[in-house]
Amino acid sequence: MNTVWLAGGIFLLTYALIVSERVHRTISALMGGVAMILFGVLPQAQAFHSVDWNVIFLLAAMMIIANVLKETGLFQWIALQAVRLGKGDPFRVLVILSLVTAVTSAFLDNVTIVVLVAPVTLFVASNLRVNPVPFLIAEILASNIGGMATLVGDPPNILIGSAAGIDFLTFISNLGPISLIILLAFIGLSRVLFKNDLKTGQSASVDIQALDTSALITDPVLLRKSLVVMGGVIAGFLAHGALHLEPATIALTGATLLMLWGRSDPHHLLRDIEWTTLFFFFGLFITVEAIVEVGIIETIAQAALKLTGGSLPMTSMLLLWFSAIASGIVDNIPYTATIIPLVQSLGQAMPADPLWWSLALGACLGGNFTLVGAAANVVVASLAEKSGHPISFGLFLRYGAVTTFMSLVLASAYVWIRYL
Repeated sequence: MNTVWLAGGIFLLTYALIVSERVHRTISALMGGVAMILFGVLPQAQAFHSVDWNVIFLLAAMMIIANVLKETGLFQWIALQAVRLGKGDPFRVLVILSLVTAVTSAFLDNVTIVVLVAPVTLFVASNLRVNPVPFLIAEILASNIGGMATLVGDPPNILIGSAAGIDFLTFISNLGPISLIILLAFIGLSRVLFKNDLKTGQSASVDIQALDTSALITDPVLLRKSLVVMGGVIAGFLAHGALHLEPATIALTGATLLMLWGRSDPHHLLRDIEWTTLFFFFGLFITVEAIVEVGIIETIAQAALKLTGGSLPMTSMLLLWFSAIASGIVDNIPYTATIIPLVQSLGQAMPADPLWWSLALGACLGGNFTLVGAAANVVVASLAEKSGHPISFGLFLRYGAVTTFMSLVLASAYVWIRYL
């Protein structure tokens, strides 16, 4: 019993530090993981074994590939082409940039995508003489919706796919359709959400159509090599079940080949990996393993079954909506890592498939609820603040809450019709 209270106390303290942001979330997670070992809740061997290396190496490999693509200027080229396609109309440009962000977020980590698109968006809004904040908020919302579609688009999906043994093709065939439906609904909703913020009586200070976008591609040879490798990696993801290879192995193969073929400096590429995110996962995996080991998750699972009467539809809806609300309060990455063992436990009493999809939908869509709901939100808010256009918690909530509610209604109908 003492071990249960000790593990629960360490876990709650770790979560409190992550939510409060008084201590950097990576340090908080590592402190929690180390404390579980030091206080004897977990032996070191079990603690280190609990780290999901499929998740770690998949994230690291995709970061390497994205960093190589970044050096070619591809993302800046895509963004300015989108602006030219929008012919300088602010709302049209917002829609196109949102679509570009959503689609690219499905195949590369959405945090990486928003880091690359946000600076270009600030430049675009400056030249259109409109407030960049609506553009940035729309891109955040679109990145979380688009990232939901695939196994590699959003970190919660990587965690779920690895824990449940769901492959890339299964993931996109199940969540791709609802992601597209929600994305189209969001585009329609954005006309109402951002209508008043995009009005401008001034003309652009630069002729967008006259911009020379060809100069943005800084290394055409490397770009061609990168696109070939990226195409091979996506094909590998689609076929990894038949190949009997984990997504991490395919992504690592692609990253290694790209570094070799592109003659890239590994010191430079590896330095740009988001090590803080990876070490955050290290600490989190250990902390969550500890509360599973002492039986806390099993107790919560039994309470959830009692609350829903063991009904699969009720349990799925509860998981979907609770995950969304919780992910809006706490970053969806630690929430998902914590709730996965609970879903595994519930899956012993009922079919697990609807539960996994409910969790994925809730965690990803809940990331749009508040400014701290997902890593992409925090990153863009930081970039916006540095540029002199801060995004407040309340302002984001105004857009995020409406988008999340609309998304959850559609997701609930989808889960009910398709799985229940």
